Amino acid sequence: MLGFLFPGQGTVRVGMGAWLRRRPVARARLDEVDALLAQPITPLCARGPLERLVATEHAQVAVTACNLAALAVLLEEGFEPLVVAGHSVGELSALHAAGVLTFADTVRLVELRSRLMAEVGDTGGMHAVMGLPVEEVEALAAEAGSVDEPLVVGLENAPGHVVVSGALSALDRLGKLATRASKIVPLRVGNAFHSPLMAAAVPAWAEAVRAAPMSEPLVPVVPNVTGEPTTDLATLRDALVAQLTGRVRWTDTVNAVEEFAPGVEVGDSKVLAGLSRRAGARCLSLAEPATLRRLSREIAA
Repeated sequence: MLGFLFPGQGTVRVGMGAWLRRRPVARARLDEVDALLAQPITPLCARGPLERLVATEHAQVAVTACNLAALAVLLEEGFEPLVVAGHSVGELSALHAAGVLTFADTVRLVELRSRLMAEVGDTGGMHAVMGLPVEEVEALAAEAGSVDEPLVVGLENAPGHVVVSGALSALDRLGKLATRASKIVPLRVGNAFHSPLMAAAVPAWAEAVRAAPMSEPLVPVVPNVTGEPTTDLATLRDALVAQLTGRVRWTDTVNAVEEFAPGVEVGDSKVLAGLSRRAGARCLSLAEPATLRRLSREIAA
């Protein structure tokens, strides 16, 4: 048994999904996603341009399409999850894998989430701060930010890999303060996700999440905002709403998954596998051609 980990928006790239289109079951899932959308997403995944693909309203749908297609491959091969989690928007793919959301409702919610977040407008940005513990980054963000120009830790991706999210001016100040950081990398994203600057999108998102049909999870889900496994549906709904402005506690999440089973990154990305290794957790990526064979050998052993 495995822990299924689903990547998020930051993993999009032109050409994503190429290996999935070679698998009939995955290609069928990609076609299903396209059929549910006003405009198909798979041509943009395959050919770009990158500027359109990385836009919030496209990126979240694109990564979800690949996640759902990769999930279909794993299930066809006979692999079932013992626990699931998803990074940011990947949490919706995880909820589908756990039986909470139908395929169609997953796509519908992701499309709505991406649109609501894009409509907030250009209010901020995100920087990855490398080489510092999260506690130090929290203190620096508090010093650089203010009530009118908030700056928070948006993602705890791995030890020494923290993402701050907030007002652009506060990000500039943090860059001058974080002299001990080994590197600070501006992220190519449309806004300050997982920060108070996303508050304008919360009311409509909360209404949609409350109204969405959901079933009790078949396996534990580890929500981003808690980093703790749960099978309580009310907790999962609340966490899905809180995630829009709340912190992605990914280090806690992968450690919680590790308590159940080794992880596999379900999508067309190697990002989560790398972050898991930095956190000392086991994780393979389906984007590696040999992973399915390796998983079969390990499960057999």
